[in-house]
Amino acid sequence: MGLKTESDRLLVEVAAGVATVTLNRPAAMNAFDDALHDEFPRLMARVDDDPEIRAVVLTGAGKAFSAGGNLDDFERYRTDFDGRRKAMRQARRLVDAMLNIEVPVVAAVNGPAVGLGCTLATLCDIVFIADHTFIADPHVVNGLVAGDGSAVTWPAFTSLLRVKEYLLTGERIPASTAVELGLANHAVPAADLSSRATEFAARVAALPPQAVRDTKSVLNQHLRRAAVATLGMGLAAESQSHDTAEYGEIATQLRARAGKK
Repeated sequence: MGLKTESDRLLVEVAAGVATVTLNRPAAMNAFDDALHDEFPRLMARVDDDPEIRAVVLTGAGKAFSAGGNLDDFERYRTDFDGRRKAMRQARRLVDAMLNIEVPVVAAVNGPAVGLGCTLATLCDIVFIADHTFIADPHVVNGLVAGDGSAVTWPAFTSLLRVKEYLLTGERIPASTAVELGLANHAVPAADLSSRATEFAARVAALPPQAVRDTKSVLNQHLRRAAVATLGMGLAAESQSHDTAEYGEIATQLRARAGKK
């Protein structure tokens, strides 16, 4: 059984109260383009309103969970002010959608979760990560303020000193270290990832739904409060990053690199 989606960028299968949502841009490592940015929050709202769905498993098609932002947009946002403002609104909607969905969301991080992909994983309620992969937020090394989510979620889960270390350097965090830091719950063999995440989601789906939903909502008040305090400033600062000379140089380098492929 499936929930109809707007395009093939998102795949949804529903069984026994659990919706498996798959980011489906494998050729782009499930990076978020404009269409996926628009569709994802709307799908989360529809999932939340479906009485048959009591838990969600979120994963990626192919080798990655999500590479985050669309590389093709780097150069565009340097000069397209309206497009940049839209991107910041889309980022806000995605974070809000994940903070406000009442149905528990279990991440099955099957491959690299980078930038926005890393933010998306840590906005989930439970995170299973394949033991061979990693998470990373390289906003700063790409000339951008890390303003669209990790600055909201990470300090709630681990030491602020460790958050600064990884956000300021963009260093990759291996699966086992992510668990140690509190940025993931379980590092498991890749072959077991889907079944472990689905089994946990099914376990939660079998519990009294009002108790589950409202307990999650109460706990997410901590993250919503953090979002109110930091997300507006973070997105404004990230938008301003596109005007810096350093960002312009990085955008040019990325364009040149893409032209060589």
